[in-house]
Amino acid sequence: MTGPAAPAGEYAVVVPTLGRPSLAACLRALAESEGPRPARVVLVDDREDPAVPLTASVPPALRSRTVVVPGGARGPAAARNAGWRAAGDAPWTVFLDDDVVPGPTWADDLALDLAGASVATAGIGARIEVPLPVDRAPTDWERNVAGLAGARWITADMAYRRKALEAVGGFDERFRRAFREDADLALRVLDAGWTLAEGRRTTTHPVRPADRWVSVRLQAGNADDVLMTRLHGRDWWRRAGAPRGRLPLHLAVTSAGLAAAVCALTGRPRAASACAAGWLAGTAEFTLARIRPGPRTRDEIVTMALTGALVPPAAAWHWLRGQVRHRATPAHRHRAAPPSPSAAAPSGERMPT
Repeated sequence: MTGPAAPAGEYAVVVPTLGRPSLAACLRALAESEGPRPARVVLVDDREDPAVPLTASVPPALRSRTVVVPGGARGPAAARNAGWRAAGDAPWTVFLDDDVVPGPTWADDLALDLAGASVATAGIGARIEVPLPVDRAPTDWERNVAGLAGARWITADMAYRRKALEAVGGFDERFRRAFREDADLALRVLDAGWTLAEGRRTTTHPVRPADRWVSVRLQAGNADDVLMTRLHGRDWWRRAGAPRGRLPLHLAVTSAGLAAAVCALTGRPRAASACAAGWLAGTAEFTLARIRPGPRTRDEIVTMALTGALVPPAAAWHWLRGQVRHRATPAHRHRAAPPSPSAAAPSGERMPT
């Protein structure tokens, strides 16, 4: 015999984590938030060597309902799948990143979000706030993180109906980085006939410290963009509301630099000079475009100058890597749509197009 069905507004929280110090602040804010507490909190330990137990970060108010499951160091998509499948039978699963801070009324606001969902609503996003310095212009890295405030469906704080996750198979574990796996899931959910909504709860996403090479490492996301194109077609950018970025310019600048080197090695100095001038102009334009809106400190200018020359070839390399790795990836096939809703979406629900 099966037990009674869980209440419609009951929810679980899934937090994939690498054991960063920010986890304690996230869980403390969750515990202190006013409103109904989660039926279960699942911490997915995605570290390669989980030497220090994560339970030390769990506040007393959540310990009785918190479980830790291994993630296998396979990335956030796989970790979230392990989390929601271990979350019990709560109708809703709220995915939180381990570096966010839920607001003081988060739980009450979440309850209102869930209560206002129509039967066709698969997911409800939160309002993400990124605090920036008030006494100076933000750095390039800070502006990058601030872009999360306007992103759609990001799993920094995203509630999904368990039935919808089961219907589409959860996250695609080929996305091994914390990039595009949330957009991919959202597009598959929409393709299956569900809707997505914007909630009223608010979560803060602080800007964590980063070294000066972070922008170079972030170019690995270009390989994930190739996978998105293979799965969802060339118009996925528009459907997901994602910015296109500067990849075409990065490819052009990198091509100019390579052409300059080839022409120089093959004894064509005029062509080499012309190509080198194109590379230099493109690199200078990119560097200045990042310096102008920033604080223009010595350290920031040095960082922009160094990475301005490295980002374009890094972007080109990862794009080519994605083309090779995902060359045989078939397009996403729509799964069966959910039952037709018997009620219209509630007033104020924001439906994606």
